[in-house]
Amino acid sequence: MIQRKAVSAAIRTALERSRVVALVGPRQCGKTTLARQFLSPQSLNYFDLEDPVSLTRLEEPVTALSDLRGLVVIDEIQRRPELFPVLRVLADRDPLPARFLILGSASPELMRISSESLAGRIETITLGGFSLAEVGAESVAQHWLRGGFPLSYLADSESDSLAWRKNFIQTILERDLPQFGVRFPSATLLRFWTLLAHYHGQVWNAAEPSRALGVGEPTARRYLDILEGVFMVRVLQPWHANLKKRQVKSPKLYFRDSGLLHHLLGIRSEVDLHTHPRSGASWEGYVVEEVLKSVAPDEAYFWATHNGAELDLLLFKEGRKLGVECKRVDAPRLTPSMRIALQDLQLDRLLVIYPGLHPYSLGENVQAIPLASLAESSTVLFDR
Repeated sequence: MIQRKAVSAAIRTALERSRVVALVGPRQCGKTTLARQFLSPQSLNYFDLEDPVSLTRLEEPVTALSDLRGLVVIDEIQRRPELFPVLRVLADRDPLPARFLILGSASPELMRISSESLAGRIETITLGGFSLAEVGAESVAQHWLRGGFPLSYLADSESDSLAWRKNFIQTILERDLPQFGVRFPSATLLRFWTLLAHYHGQVWNAAEPSRALGVGEPTARRYLDILEGVFMVRVLQPWHANLKKRQVKSPKLYFRDSGLLHHLLGIRSEVDLHTHPRSGASWEGYVVEEVLKSVAPDEAYFWATHNGAELDLLLFKEGRKLGVECKRVDAPRLTPSMRIALQDLQLDRLLVIYPGLHPYSLGENVQAIPLASLAESSTVLFDR
């Protein structure tokens, strides 16, 4: 059993200060397991909206929910978006007899509804698969290959992990997306999703994928919005500094889970991974996700100019500006691109994440940091 102490603590703190807490993330990432640490599924206060009994109980939601006391959990909230206005009314009671923990595989529509109905009343926590900090630095090889989804990472064998990821993708396409109102054929979306795997770590341009699929650019962008909305991909926006340089203005695309990326790229083993032409891009995306989990920044961007200077991550947190470069080399060195980013963006610090064992200085305010450091604590990058 892998403990997720930091997330559990964050949920506990949020429940103490907020009337409604939303725990959102992709399906099968562990939301229900975490919720059951706070309330037993046998409790009358627990509603699973994939359970016919719970659905029946909530046919009259005000009657079902208004007399409950303490913590109330509603799982798979995206199946009943009409509950949000009811939760607003219940969250406004004074004194407040109950607080609500709602779980959902969020979509843009779900977030829009919740933010409008529960503005000022809801706190949102986004959950992904296991982080490197949760599985431990000694497990980095398996974590990178299989990804962080619990049933993929914890599978008994590589073949079992692959089978789970294949079934997971089919479930997303054939069951979850239609629930969110997506009417595109699942086979078309699978082709698009597979195509995206080859754009992982690259600047996104809808023109080439749309030509490859024989659809218009607006349709390709809609496909991307769908996969971003169910937490399958991350669209990292560019930062535009006030410089006399031509800067990249298109977003960058990453898969949020390395295991799903590897499945769609046909990577089946560690040997496949280390010899695949997209291995470097996969490692970059893996590090980007782990850094974002570790730092939990207020804002995150990438930066690049048309002259070749670039920065993999530009993070803002608590008034500080941190640059991050991901280098899969034995001993990274300070490059001209790093110097330009450090100066032009006026970074407080620049960190170079690499797969080695020891941290060392590359220059003033520039340090090489082992990937394993991300497993030490949630603030290690800012504390050094």
